[in-house]
Amino acid sequence: MSGNTVTHETTLAVERSGSTRAVAVAPSRAARELGLKRSEFDLAVRLGRIQTVPDDRGGGGRVPRDEIDRIRAAAGFPEGLRASVRAVGTAEGAALMDVPKARFTRLARLGLLVPVKFYVNRYRAVVWLYPAEELRRFTADERNAALLKGRTPAALRDQLGEGVDLRPRNWRGRHLGFLLRQAADGPWARAAAVASLLGAAEVSDVVTDPYERSHLRRFRPAPAAYGSPGSPAAQLAEEIATAADQDEIDWLRSDLADAVEAARRQCPVPRPAPHAVSARAGTGATPRETVGPLSCEARGLPRETESREGREAESREPRHAESRKPCEAPGGLSGLFGRLWRRGS
Repeated sequence: MSGNTVTHETTLAVERSGSTRAVAVAPSRAARELGLKRSEFDLAVRLGRIQTVPDDRGGGGRVPRDEIDRIRAAAGFPEGLRASVRAVGTAEGAALMDVPKARFTRLARLGLLVPVKFYVNRYRAVVWLYPAEELRRFTADERNAALLKGRTPAALRDQLGEGVDLRPRNWRGRHLGFLLRQAADGPWARAAAVASLLGAAEVSDVVTDPYERSHLRRFRPAPAAYGSPGSPAAQLAEEIATAADQDEIDWLRSDLADAVEAARRQCPVPRPAPHAVSARAGTGATPRETVGPLSCEARGLPRETESREGREAESREPRHAESRKPCEAPGGLSGLFGRLWRRGS
């Protein structure tokens, strides 16, 4: 067998092994190869323009080599890619739509323009940013002509008079979509994405099992940093990232209950063996301290590689037949988006 054949077969073996690092590159390198600033790259991922895969060693997502090739081969690259991830504030957005800033703000408060990101400036004011491409499409749609010129319809004026502001809620809906797309670790990661938009009291009320709550915390997505922890900017950002309207809270609670039930069937949370619980009785140990071997999701391993002790402990717990299936992604996120992404009327 020739050396070339050996090399070829070795390469194929690496690719078939599924090693992320062998077939994907780090975000910083992907941004350079695509001609994007890092902030533009992050926004492209958030908008779904660039698909990432989990790093098999942890440390965030990586970009598959074929995804970079696909984007570079698209017509209009790289100008088209940059234009699709351009985000603008109120002043620039109003100029792009050829409307006064006050009208632009009213449209955004009514939920007709959906922000993609925000930041808190030095005056502790929230600055919302919108995809320029979406603003152009909104302006070009003839059905929106009456909203851009002339008097605002009475029904919408009444909503504004009541103080409606759907910008935080619409941002949360878009943000949840991003979190769900990134939740490749399995059903508990998807449940944790939903839980991240609810307050701690709401999560505890829905997920009463302390071991399952501990598991959700393990997969909870890290919040974006807005100022130092505990600062006014960080507190304001946390308020924006937490559901506020009662109907939104109710929807998220329902979706969290469904997501946890699905995760419970597919990958039951590991629990301590009965003798371990007895030994720790009266010591004040928390569920996090007594929890048994990590699940297949937490360790990033197939279920068959779990320790013998973990299998013995789990065998003492009753299981449904579905729990022996590998962690699979349930389909369909449109129902949740349809509710969270409410267009004011």
